[in-house]
Amino acid sequence: MRFLHTSDWHLGRSLHRVSMLEAQAAFLDHLVATARAREVDAVLVAGDVYDRAVPPLAAVELFDRALHRLADAGVPTVMISGNHDSARRLGVGAGLIERAGIHLRTDPAGCATPVVLADAHGDVACYGLPYLEPVLVKDDFRVDKARHETVLAAAMEQVRADLAARPTSTRSVVLAHAFVGGGKASDSERDITVGGVAAVPAETFHGVDYVALGHLHGCQTITGRVRYSGSPLAYSFSEATHRKTTWLVELDAEGSVTAERIDCPVPRPLARLSGRLAELLEDPAHERHEDAFVEATLTDPVRPAEPMARLAARFPHVLSIVFAPERDPQDSAVSYAQRMRGRSDVEIAEDFVTHVRGGTGPDEDERTVLRAAFDEVRIAGAEAAG
Repeated sequence: MRFLHTSDWHLGRSLHRVSMLEAQAAFLDHLVATARAREVDAVLVAGDVYDRAVPPLAAVELFDRALHRLADAGVPTVMISGNHDSARRLGVGAGLIERAGIHLRTDPAGCATPVVLADAHGDVACYGLPYLEPVLVKDDFRVDKARHETVLAAAMEQVRADLAARPTSTRSVVLAHAFVGGGKASDSERDITVGGVAAVPAETFHGVDYVALGHLHGCQTITGRVRYSGSPLAYSFSEATHRKTTWLVELDAEGSVTAERIDCPVPRPLARLSGRLAELLEDPAHERHEDAFVEATLTDPVRPAEPMARLAARFPHVLSIVFAPERDPQDSAVSYAQRMRGRSDVEIAEDFVTHVRGGTGPDEDERTVLRAAFDEVRIAGAEAAG
């Protein structure tokens, strides 16, 4: 059986205030065309269909057109909600839509109810695990600790129990939206840390033939059976080096996996340039970036006048300027943005406590309080989004 694995469309998202709707429409055209040309048996969408819980109307219309086209092509689609989606909103009308071959899995209670597809070799059970916010679902899964690992492990126990009751020849696929250990993050993903822990081990998904992951924006292979498709478009300059693809996955009669990367259309490349303003404006090596979206890091010791306008004369699609003035090697000072880059909200708060105390950081009890406070804020946001 042949699947096309994708995720993290983030419909409605922009890149530094530049609308990506046209590029997202081009990707969805590519997705439908690929599904037809490669004769896939199903499309797997592993969450974050939208960029926010209440998406703009244009994004909803784009999503609606994509579903109609997949249904018209006769390609079954299995789709889960991600941490950016409102599960309830995305799941509205799921029962009716299912009649057209579009299977929305947004309710945690349905984790062990698969979409069963069939080919010449028998059945393939596709289980959709929507993003499971630990605090909101721990009681549903009867676990003591509100951790990603515990709720996903409980969901997978239900999956394995259902699979065990099926014929032994049944092959299996799981869709999940999570941060799995071994994955490499970018600046684009929303922090899902709970209690200081975000990642779950890949072993959580043992016992199934293929795991189609969403959440991380870089296409990557955790194991031969556990893969991220990544986002189809770059949503931050940290993704400038990503090769944006979908996975074309084949399950043979025994459940063995082969996978091929299918390149997504690139509306405009991203480039991260660094140097003094005069160098960026004059260096012929940068000619190839003149049509790219550009993030320029200026290293001039003194901030130059009108840098954005001057850069735009050569790079009309420059979107971002970062100032990182050259410093004396003896000077250990770095910018606030540099110090914060790659750190979670909790780590930033802990650094602040250390700063105001003159170098004494929070103890373990205080760290627990800080983590709980950030968890409560995130949960309140999730509940408000519905």
